[in-house]
Amino acid sequence: MTSQRARDRMVDGLATKGGIRDRRVLDVLRSLPRHLFIDEALASRAYEDTALPIGQAQTISQPYVVARMTEALIEHRLPKRVLEIGTGSGYQCAVLAQLVEQVYTVERIDELLRNARRRFRKLGLDNIRSRHDDGRLGWPEFAPFDAILVTAAGAELEPALLDQLAPEGCLVAPVGPPGRQQLLRVRAGEQGWVHERLGEVSFVPLLGGTG
Repeated sequence: MTSQRARDRMVDGLATKGGIRDRRVLDVLRSLPRHLFIDEALASRAYEDTALPIGQAQTISQPYVVARMTEALIEHRLPKRVLEIGTGSGYQCAVLAQLVEQVYTVERIDELLRNARRRFRKLGLDNIRSRHDDGRLGWPEFAPFDAILVTAAGAELEPALLDQLAPEGCLVAPVGPPGRQQLLRVRAGEQGWVHERLGEVSFVPLLGGTG
């Protein structure tokens, strides 16, 4: 259940049933061992298209959501520097790291971040910088970012994150209360921010502080 064949089945399903078309995204998901990002007891379910618990009341997103968010982020142009809010297991970050030059990721829960860092080292992903902090604040020292991806849902978009987005940048984030969340893509337009709805999603809430 953790073999290349299992990954191939997962990716084929994302392409045929899920409608994921970007070959770059599909190739990364086909090569990245998702089972390394979850508890060993759940490894047999690693390549199901479902979210799974990772502890601390958090989850690893289902592969379709990871693929859709990544595809949306790079659809118009491939960013060089990406800020991720909510490292979690590290899976989404690892996907991004194989597509862009540099990923900056912020996680508020120290235990999750330490586990993710170990996985990054094991996979030899040396283009990731990580920080234990309140993700709602972003990482202003390294702003502006070509793209920002948020992996938890706030009631609204965080102004601090929009402020750290480059003029031609793109932000992808779930927004809304539980049961009514929408995945949004935000880009700058001639008269301000342009919001594009990409579909209904279900994410853990975007919380402040650190733990």
